Amino acid sequence: MSATPQKKRASRRVLAAAAGLATVGALVAAMPAGAHDRGHGHGHGHGHKPRTVDVQLLSFNDLHGNLEPPAGSAGNVSETQPDGTVKAIPAGGVEYLATSLRTARKGSPYSVTAAGGDMVGASPLLSGLFHDEPTIEALNKLKLDVSAVGNHEFDEGATELARLQNGGCHPVEGCYEKGKKFKGADFPYLAANVTKEKTGKPLLKPYTVWKKNSVKIGFIGVTLEGTPDIVTANGVKGLKFHDEVETINKYARELDRKGVKSIVALIHEGGAPASTSYNYDCDSPGAGDGISGPILDIAKGITPKVDALVTGHTHQAYVCTVPDPAGKPRMVTSASSFGKLYTDTTLTYDLRTKDIVRTSVKSANHVVTRDQPKAADMTSLIERWNKLAAPIANRPQGWISADINGRGSTAPEKPLGNVIADAQLEGLAPADKGGAEVAFMNPGGIRADLVHKASGSEGDGVVTYGEAFTVQPFTNMMNVVDLTGAQLVAALQQQVSGPNEASPKILQVSKGLTYTLDLTKTGAARVVTDSIKLNGAAIDPARTYRVAMNEFLAGGGDGFPALGQGTNKLVGASDLDLFNAYLAAHSTAAAPLAPPATDRITVVQ
Repeated sequence: MSATPQKKRASRRVLAAAAGLATVGALVAAMPAGAHDRGHGHGHGHGHKPRTVDVQLLSFNDLHGNLEPPAGSAGNVSETQPDGTVKAIPAGGVEYLATSLRTARKGSPYSVTAAGGDMVGASPLLSGLFHDEPTIEALNKLKLDVSAVGNHEFDEGATELARLQNGGCHPVEGCYEKGKKFKGADFPYLAANVTKEKTGKPLLKPYTVWKKNSVKIGFIGVTLEGTPDIVTANGVKGLKFHDEVETINKYARELDRKGVKSIVALIHEGGAPASTSYNYDCDSPGAGDGISGPILDIAKGITPKVDALVTGHTHQAYVCTVPDPAGKPRMVTSASSFGKLYTDTTLTYDLRTKDIVRTSVKSANHVVTRDQPKAADMTSLIERWNKLAAPIANRPQGWISADINGRGSTAPEKPLGNVIADAQLEGLAPADKGGAEVAFMNPGGIRADLVHKASGSEGDGVVTYGEAFTVQPFTNMMNVVDLTGAQLVAALQQQVSGPNEASPKILQVSKGLTYTLDLTKTGAARVVTDSIKLNGAAIDPARTYRVAMNEFLAGGGDGFPALGQGTNKLVGASDLDLFNAYLAAHSTAAAPLAPPATDRITVVQ
């Protein structure tokens, strides 16, 4: 769930702007947005102007360049039925997102569309191959008004982020279409809490003000303060990331002084609802009781001047009210990821006070279903870029006998995680390749499932280069390092302690490494140390082991400082190259690769 960023090489490419498309709120969309006699306005009466107007806020987050509908379980939304059963609904795809948003806007003269970050980055090949230019183009067509930056917007560094904003062809690969120059984003990217180390000045605009007639709403955008912990060092070089609450409060005061009284914060940080169903009531039994995670403390600390929070990063769906510092309820929303949902929030704007009537704010998440008409302009955009990508994307890499779940698996040990870790161990075990004895893969780096059903004309069971790229789009270079047994054990404990205690990050491990994870315990004690074995032998704390992992983990990323202590480093091939080599070596059309057993981590619950 954590949107874990990693590094990209110039030859691959994944942009950092994909905000997931949220599915929210038709609560309000059904009502015309002008004058209304719905009981919460004052000064109504014949011949009088209405005191309030309804502003429709449509929002989504964590799109991650998913222009085509996400494949397999990663493309489903969970919906709890009236009888308590849970149904999986196929959702997402920018052709449907565009239709959903355009339909929702009908009858709402005051409608603004905002995103909560990670619009790009860790994108499927259709967008990633072209440094996410296709996604920015799609967002422009969607009429996105504003987006916060997410951590993935920094995957390729500040210079590339500036190019996405301002336009211009890629400095290495140039223009992708003859006679066409990339125009950049029509919407402002907001990064209020990101400054340049040398000057202390903001990297991008901290806020923007949306205006229509006499209505003015300020938007402040921030990414999570911990971005440097989950992005490679090159991506955040020369930048400083500041506290989300302090930054938002500072700019809320500035907007207030300028007479902008209605303010929405776009925050690329989120929470975890108690249920994964998008229609779960996270205000039961009380306001905000059904959600946990970093966004709670952030929401409770942000000045009451801010009227609503659009959040993201955790790829979860929620519409909650969390009390502000004055104890008043305030809407906090997130729309899952990959364009599977959008949020529809009604902000009732008081034309006299220029503020939002907080007691009238309503919000809901809506599914971007695939049974509605496709937006023709998005279909032609996808076809155009697919044609450019086809020579690379359609190359077969291997064969599978059934779905091998990665992103779509909620288990600590994922079948696709095992395949990836085994591929890394096999590729780096030879003495001249690093002599690896064990490999670790971070779960956030697995961006999709391997799906048996054909995505195009390749035939069922064929894994194409495009599908493999979608699973591992960062093109991290692999590292093999020396770690002591004690450091190995410490790394496994860091999965469930320190910064990862509240939301564990369970490393995917190569065959031969086994241990027990006891979730009835707390902190580091969840890893049963005397159960850790490599090829049947207990880990020797004093012995040196050769350990393979991607450069992101080898830098201590994702809260694994022990993995950053490796010495005697050898840099190997990229993770994607090793993955594709493994598929080629272990599968044929007649003997496809089967989903591996998940028997390396014994989980006690």
